[in-house]
Amino acid sequence: MRILVATDAWHPQVNGVVRTLTKLADAAKGLSVEGLSIEGLGVEFNFLTPQSFRTFAMPSYRDVRLAMPRPARIVKLIAEARPDSIHIATEGPIGLMVRRYCRQRKLPFTTSFHTRFPEYVRARVPVPGSLIWRALRRFHAPSRAVMAATPALARELTERGFDNVVLWPRGVDTHLFHPRAIDLCLPAPVFLSVGRVAVEKNLEAFLDLKLPGTKVVVGDGPARASLEEAYPDAIFLGEKHGEALAEIYAAADVFVFPSKTDTFGLVLLEALASGLPVAAFPVKGPRDVIGDAPVGALDHDLRNACFAALDISRQACVEFAANYTWEASARAFIDSIRAVGAVLPGRNGAEQPRFVA
Repeated sequence: MRILVATDAWHPQVNGVVRTLTKLADAAKGLSVEGLSIEGLGVEFNFLTPQSFRTFAMPSYRDVRLAMPRPARIVKLIAEARPDSIHIATEGPIGLMVRRYCRQRKLPFTTSFHTRFPEYVRARVPVPGSLIWRALRRFHAPSRAVMAATPALARELTERGFDNVVLWPRGVDTHLFHPRAIDLCLPAPVFLSVGRVAVEKNLEAFLDLKLPGTKVVVGDGPARASLEEAYPDAIFLGEKHGEALAEIYAAADVFVFPSKTDTFGLVLLEALASGLPVAAFPVKGPRDVIGDAPVGALDHDLRNACFAALDISRQACVEFAANYTWEASARAFIDSIRAVGAVLPGRNGAEQPRFVA
């Protein structure tokens, strides 16, 4: 089964959307799909990304480049991919163009909801959130299934008027992220935050705290220079990947997640798999991941949460994260596509759609 994923977020960007899609494709390689006359075949993912188009820097966030897709080029790339199913992961220019392509040809497709754009936009410009939610509802309305990362997000989208919302849980690579003996040679305890260094991540709420030991920030973004200047006592390590990132997780004492806008937060699972308890605000992202499990401290006073997290069992964190696998995430994604019938014409002897402009 060939699944084409259209996404405006792709490498070299470092964010949860890119990591989710990359891990999804890796995990799906070993899966098989039954019941569609392709029994026993693996699942192959192709990605339609900004790498195929000219791009321009996003205003106020120059590290992110937006694509300028041309309709004829979109048609050609979809035809070359010969997909059995089309999934639109983002609401940007590529997502909009592929959505139009499917709508014009009456082809089924699925979408996913990764980002709370109303909160992100309002952190930068004074735009009413109701207008943005209306645009998002319109974008996702024709989708056979709108995939959400958590039950709480799925409920919220349904309450906001989104149709056909289904659950698509996330996973974590426990082969990479796991406890190990690492010393950063910094004053303990080490309070760590990982993610984009941008205004919507609310890092000042962490950096303003009066805490013992050391505050460490891993990641890059448009706010990094100003935050480094404003908080000279904090350690900014920039972007880290793979083993280097895993070692930093394992060396810290508490993972601090100050964001109030994330829909999920893959870094939460990476921290927990590394044996790192979480301190966060009691908002939807961390609350959905952690719930009542004894692996994090959620408090409106983030400083209290940081101190409480120091007493949490690291082994409990590891055992909790073991329940989240990318294989299960990939299976849920593929099962949702099958369940809603989001497979293009051409299977079981049906006529193949003509890919024309």
